[in-house]
Amino acid sequence: MGSTPEQSLPTPTTPAGREGLAALLARPERAVVALDFDGTLAEIVPDPEQARAHPGTVPALAALAPKVASVAVITGRPADVAVRHGGFAGVPGLDHLVVLGHYGAERWDAVSGTVHAPAPHPGVAAVRAELPGLLERFASWRGTWIEEKGRALAVHTRRAADPQAAFDALRGPLGALAARHGLIVEPGRLVLELRPPGMDKGVALTEFVRETDAESVLFAGDDLGDLAAYAAVEKLRAEGPDGIPGLLVCSGSAEVPELAERADLLLPGPGAVVEFLSALAHRLPSGPTEV
Repeated sequence: MGSTPEQSLPTPTTPAGREGLAALLARPERAVVALDFDGTLAEIVPDPEQARAHPGTVPALAALAPKVASVAVITGRPADVAVRHGGFAGVPGLDHLVVLGHYGAERWDAVSGTVHAPAPHPGVAAVRAELPGLLERFASWRGTWIEEKGRALAVHTRRAADPQAAFDALRGPLGALAARHGLIVEPGRLVLELRPPGMDKGVALTEFVRETDAESVLFAGDDLGDLAAYAAVEKLRAEGPDGIPGLLVCSGSAEVPELAERADLLLPGPGAVVEFLSALAHRLPSGPTEV
């Protein structure tokens, strides 16, 4: 006989992670499941416009979302792009899904199907005007390209002849450009994102956990931009006797060992993350736990 979903649910390697998973399993209706998109629910691809959620993502989330307080996708992408690339709109069972785009600056709720967002930071338009000229001045950076993200801009080096050298060479000039216009640079997996300060995945996750009055939280990510969410979960766990148990999942990548070293559970990529979410959904009761 094949293994059941219950048998396939992996065990976290740390005491804090085991406590977080146990709290989620005990009272799922008071749990938030928060997930990065690229590299966690979708494979990293050379062209981000071609990224799509793993085929099992929507079925897994549709099975899981009705059993927990909320599922939140927290991403640096615009919220509507993540919704489109994830295939999240109009899916039965995803009423409890929220997409927090641009690190929480934008919000899409499945119930309303609309995006709410503040006015864009003026520095983004200034950087948008200067960035192409900056890149064109340096032949050694050939192969880099700009991703338009609406409220941010990202420079990718994955297509360059020496991707890591281009990434390292660009950090200083892009940091100076961003600073002149009141922006910051967020490094990632061979990508440097220029975006407004003040919001990150940690801030977005903390605010969402408080909003939902969650008693436990799971966060899964894969990149440097997810470290802020990791730190937020660690802080929530450490808030004395009333701390919120949490489980940190890493969608494994040799490119970002910093995340793997802090994770409670290491999974080898989006396919394994989706399998874990599906197994978790099957482990939980069909309806709300009686209290």
